[in-house]
Amino acid sequence: MFGIFMESFVILKLYTGLKLLFLLSALAWGYLLVTEKNKSIRTLLVYAPVIVVALFLFPVSRKGFVAIGLDGETYYRILWTIPFGIIFVYGICRLFEQHRRIGLLAGTVLTIVCGSYVYKGAYISKAENLYHIPDTVVEICDLIGPEDAKSRVSAVMPEELIHFVRQYDASINMPYGREMLVNAWDYYNAVYEAMEKPRVVDMEELLKATREEYCQYIVMSKERETNQDPEKCGLLLLEEIDGYLIYEDPVTVQIVNEWQNYYEDDEG
Repeated sequence: MFGIFMESFVILKLYTGLKLLFLLSALAWGYLLVTEKNKSIRTLLVYAPVIVVALFLFPVSRKGFVAIGLDGETYYRILWTIPFGIIFVYGICRLFEQHRRIGLLAGTVLTIVCGSYVYKGAYISKAENLYHIPDTVVEICDLIGPEDAKSRVSAVMPEELIHFVRQYDASINMPYGREMLVNAWDYYNAVYEAMEKPRVVDMEELLKATREEYCQYIVMSKERETNQDPEKCGLLLLEEIDGYLIYEDPVTVQIVNEWQNYYEDDEG
């Protein structure tokens, strides 16, 4: 039981960082514990977080979580129910309400010193369009996306694009998503292994994997090394967009079209 408790404590530590932002939430929680009179708010922002943390660390809770069939690797998601940010912001607002000058000064200084400039983040960039995703992705998806709103296509994308494709066009299926980018999850996917793992892509291995997944399109960076020219392997180069080569696989396209025609005739 102690071992399970320590594992849960480590998860809590990794989740919160036990650093400045967590400290601010803890200080705001303490302030609300002493000053907040509204029972509903006290229940939500003062009592509930403590109960959630206590249950999270309680070994029997984790055993029960796994026993009902849930993945133990996702146990940390219970902590999502604790509104750390709301606790801090509300606490600062309450301090400002009761002590204008001190609250304003304390809130400003703590936010600046303990926080970070969000626009310096690795995943933050200037918006290129209304979708807030790279124009490159929009152009690629518009090129290969199905004309019929009821249809779907399947495409292999470089790992730096897969986050955006699913946001822009849900009609484009991909054989793997961001789960392949998290090493701790240790997922296996034959297409990903052939597409991303080797320094030089073996086109025969890649086509074998993509055709088993019925991928009609293969998108590759122009800088990606391959042991054979993709066009000599039977792929059709549709277009180059911002350094990405968009290939169509006639073999898979024919198979998919035959399926669609079969089902359309069957329904007719």
